[in-house]
Amino acid sequence: MKTRTTKIAVIFLILSIVSCNTVKRVGEDELLLTRNNIYVNGEKEKEETLRNLMSQQPNSALLGFNLKLHIYNMATPKSDSAFTDWLYRKENRKKRLTGLLSEKQVIELGRSVAGFNRWLMETGEPPVVIKASGNLKSRDRLNLYYNSKGYFNNRVTFSVDSVPNKKKRGEVNYHITTGKPYFLDSITKKIASPDIDSIYNRYDSRNLIKEGEQFDLTHFEAERERINSILINSGIYQFQPNSSVHFNVLRDTLASSEDYKMPVEIEINNRYERVGDTVREIPYKIHHIKNVNIYADYTFGMEQDSLDSIAYDRFTIYFRDKLRYKPKALADAVAIMPGSLYREIDRTRTYRQISNLKTFKYPNIEYRYARGTDDSLNTNIYLTHRPKFSLGLNTDISHSNIQDIGISFSTSLISRNVFRGTETLEVSARGTVGSSREASNPHDRFFNISEFGGDIRLNFPRIFFPVGTERIIPKYMLPETRISVGSSFQRNIGLDKQSFNTILRYNWTPSYRKKHTFELMNIEFIRNLNIDRYFQVYQNSYERLNRIAGNNTTDPAYFDDRGNLLIPSGARQFTNDALSGGIDGITEGSEDYRTISSIEERRRRLSANNLIFASNFTYTHNTRRGAGDNTFSQFKAKLETAGNFLSAASQLIEFNKNDQGKKLVFDVQYSQYVKTELDFIKHVQVSRDGILAFRSFFGFAIPYGNATNIPFSRSYFAGGTNDNRAWQAYSLGPGRTNARNDFNEANLKIALNLEYRFNIMGSLNGAFFADAGNIWNALDDVTDQDAVFTGISSLKDTALGTGFGFRYDFGFFVIRLDTGFKTYNPAEQMSRRWFRDYNFGNAVYNIGINYPF
Repeated sequence: MKTRTTKIAVIFLILSIVSCNTVKRVGEDELLLTRNNIYVNGEKEKEETLRNLMSQQPNSALLGFNLKLHIYNMATPKSDSAFTDWLYRKENRKKRLTGLLSEKQVIELGRSVAGFNRWLMETGEPPVVIKASGNLKSRDRLNLYYNSKGYFNNRVTFSVDSVPNKKKRGEVNYHITTGKPYFLDSITKKIASPDIDSIYNRYDSRNLIKEGEQFDLTHFEAERERINSILINSGIYQFQPNSSVHFNVLRDTLASSEDYKMPVEIEINNRYERVGDTVREIPYKIHHIKNVNIYADYTFGMEQDSLDSIAYDRFTIYFRDKLRYKPKALADAVAIMPGSLYREIDRTRTYRQISNLKTFKYPNIEYRYARGTDDSLNTNIYLTHRPKFSLGLNTDISHSNIQDIGISFSTSLISRNVFRGTETLEVSARGTVGSSREASNPHDRFFNISEFGGDIRLNFPRIFFPVGTERIIPKYMLPETRISVGSSFQRNIGLDKQSFNTILRYNWTPSYRKKHTFELMNIEFIRNLNIDRYFQVYQNSYERLNRIAGNNTTDPAYFDDRGNLLIPSGARQFTNDALSGGIDGITEGSEDYRTISSIEERRRRLSANNLIFASNFTYTHNTRRGAGDNTFSQFKAKLETAGNFLSAASQLIEFNKNDQGKKLVFDVQYSQYVKTELDFIKHVQVSRDGILAFRSFFGFAIPYGNATNIPFSRSYFAGGTNDNRAWQAYSLGPGRTNARNDFNEANLKIALNLEYRFNIMGSLNGAFFADAGNIWNALDDVTDQDAVFTGISSLKDTALGTGFGFRYDFGFFVIRLDTGFKTYNPAEQMSRRWFRDYNFGNAVYNIGINYPF
């Protein structure tokens, strides 16, 4: 009954919105704006820059439907008085309603009606009615825009046309005649300060306004910024670019010039300062830094006379009672050096370097004139320390293809300034308990799977290395060394793995766009605790093996009472007998033999313990300047090698070997491979509320030497909430195989994602997406031709998923629901690959946190 009521309510709401009159709130003599048409020299212009100049924009639309406008139209104007009018419109209505409810509840009902109407009006959009004032403002903006591009004789007109066969709807047409553009002629300069003149001449060749180029105001603004950046980083203190830098047209070019050329003078004036009623001119001079004072453990109102001090490397460090930090650690974080030129970039770098220590709050840096000078500055740096210890606690609820529901928690304890060199020590613990129908005992208690782990991380705000690296990685690149040790334990997840890892990592950031990460040592040991439950976990492999056994043998020793292979004894004995020629009907080279061999090879690989001794380097280039930047790109390249150190050591130390001749360390075959990854992301804002996001990924891991395959933890999978959303994680590929394995993985991956994101209303956003890609095996020991990448022809097995999604933005994170449809499925026969299961019954629903890329 409740479900039926809900469906009726939803249907009623949809019918109410659809049936609502679009122009319901548009007056008789008014027109609803449906489109702005812009014509430049007779040609229709679709450039988004021009459309954004329009003072009035049509109501937002979702697939051509004005959803927000319809929601607004559902509201009742002046709902307070409307409810009162309705309440007293019929005699005895209020009396009957009061008798049914109460006087207080009737008042609350009126407030609820008013509140709901306010919500409708705030969520929706009022109709955008064409107004002459808005058209005039748009005309003026277009005129100014083309003036800024050098079309000083441009002319802008507009007209309003009603839409044929559409009541109360209109379009505005803007016609722009640009005229001929003006070009820059001779460029001269007039600089009041000799010091600035000397500095400017050194960088004059990089001028952004050049003779012969078309006038463009953005070039002049960029040149002002360039001049400012040069001067404030060349010793000029308190430079004021907006009041000191001017660009002058020397004659009335616009009125009299027939050759459309504009001579320009670059003028840089001195600084002016008001003292009482007098304004005095102050020439700009080159300034130097005289003293740098560092106030450790600063508190507001601290008296300098009460502090102790020490001198270190030309710095003076002030402190109270006892200095908590090594002087070198503080000095290394400061980029402002005594005796150097005043440079604003040094102050910026000092801010970044001190903040990167994670020991102090955001510092305060001030400059003051040294006594008796007008070109020497003392620098005071005030540091306020953070608490010595801090404790964090996080919880999360998750869902994946492994667990139906999982509840995770993590806690961390951070200790700062561990060795008095602003180092940080972090001890963390994490755990997850969850429920899974795939666990060994589905009738067990609800939380039947778990994972627990912990890490110890020690961070140094410098490159911790036997050889000095300051020349190639200076301190402004924010060098950091991290040493971490961790372990985790799983129960009823896969084969109940236990893992240990140790990482020695170096990070440095040459600029805000670039970041380097070098892991000199990344050691991981993975131990499988319960390999006997392999066929309980990988049930697809078991079912294939069980089917072959049932068709080829009658030996009851392999089977249980229901005729299924015993796990693990029956499955293992049948496999050994079949591969040794002991089963009638299964001969070497037959299809059943190849299938059993493939299943056994994968079982050995996935149940074997792994020792990975790797090093890797990652380069990241990201142009994004903040969360509000919707036009940016990110490129990431990673190269990893594993096993080379152990392979070299084997030349000096004789390692034991297994039956296949592979070398063992602590009775575990170590992995050896080279792996490369390329990841590129591009975001483009294509409309006022529309963003086009693109991602491409290529990854390839090649085993060699002591290995013929890639460990499961370092291989690739396809599908899932951040990959191809029409397939669940691990269910796509490899190649055109039809999900034969429970957790499909391979060593080569190609992925392409395209997503159009748009706003629906308020914090609710939508998206349409297309995900393409797959995984394959290449240059490893897999021989199944359906899974192997053989060249360009294998690209026909690239899967395509399309769909749509909804995202709700909470500000600090986004909840995402995506629905993916299998558009092109390489696991099907060639004639049945397109749109075979393109319906909601076969769709995959993904719940995720934040955007997929």
